[in-house]
Amino acid sequence: MPTPRPLAPLLLLPGGLALLTGMDAGLTLAGVPAPVGSARLAELHGPLMVLGFLGTVIALERATALRAAWGFLAPGLCAAGALALVVLPAPLAGRLLLAQGLLTLALVYAALWRRNRDVTIAVEGLGAVLALAAALLLTRVEVAAVLPLLVGFVVLTIAAERVELARLAMPSGAGDRVAVLAGVVALAAATVVAVAGSPVVGSIAWRALGLGLLLLTLWLVRHDVARRMINATGLPRFAATALLAGYVWLALAGLLLLLLGRPGGQVYDVVVHATFLGFAMSMILAHAPVILPAVLRVRLPYHRAMWVPLILLHLTLAGRVLSLALVGIGLRTLPVWQLALLGNVAALILFLLISVVIGTRATRAVYRPAPHEAMHHA
Repeated sequence: MPTPRPLAPLLLLPGGLALLTGMDAGLTLAGVPAPVGSARLAELHGPLMVLGFLGTVIALERATALRAAWGFLAPGLCAAGALALVVLPAPLAGRLLLAQGLLTLALVYAALWRRNRDVTIAVEGLGAVLALAAALLLTRVEVAAVLPLLVGFVVLTIAAERVELARLAMPSGAGDRVAVLAGVVALAAATVVAVAGSPVVGSIAWRALGLGLLLLTLWLVRHDVARRMINATGLPRFAATALLAGYVWLALAGLLLLLLGRPGGQVYDVVVHATFLGFAMSMILAHAPVILPAVLRVRLPYHRAMWVPLILLHLTLAGRVLSLALVGIGLRTLPVWQLALLGNVAALILFLLISVVIGTRATRAVYRPAPHEAMHHA
């Protein structure tokens, strides 16, 4: 059965809407003037960004890799769930649709795993199971209660995909090593949620989660081809910079959890945004010039203008963390935190606009990988 390739851009639209709405909700939560400023949407900031946007994008990329029509049910359901969260007055229908989409994504991973028994696919499938658990629990609890599961979903998916894409440049048995470290992260994340009522055991589980994230990040930094490609030019250097910057933010999140245990107050904000902005969004910027053309069959040539949103994202996130640190030690600051948050939003919107302009101007033809895109498969 042919795959519904023409539907891919349509499936990305609700995911993009979830991203824009999630950013608007983040501004509202921070008390910053937002285009919509809906209190209802503000409560859905986390699910919109992680399950609505990232869930749809990841499911679409994996469905494309599966090359089976039924696989596109996963991004379709995730996209429908994101759209339902935005437009319906009650979030239950959207959350259930997201859960169905993530369940289908887990089945997509199972089908991919049956092809070649690749352990990295199993790790990504485990991440989808964590996301499914989070989506189901969100029908009854607040997003903070399922944060470890959402972190596990994003980190396991990206880490396993990095090994999958850069396998030739990594040591023998890289997939098995990442699987062990991913298992530590997943077990610790599940334990944190399961023992939420026990402060002592919960604190230990949070620290174990931090240790797992830190060890996984250090292993990736050591073996990822990005360390060598940082001295290249063009797209390889851009992607390598985005990858390494993302690893720095994830290492910070892991270190804070390891040292402090359950995050609260300013630490919670740093852990959340170091993981989902500093790490996950930086990884998306790194892979967008090669993933989007492969999925959408349109060219997205590298352009040095892409450096502007990448640098802006990390500088404003660093300003955000610094301002929170100053507040944490009792120093009052100018509205640096709010300005930095606006900078985060501006960076992501700017990258979207740059991508649209570059993609529109590029020759719309049957996609053939350009030579500089070989890094994605190195």
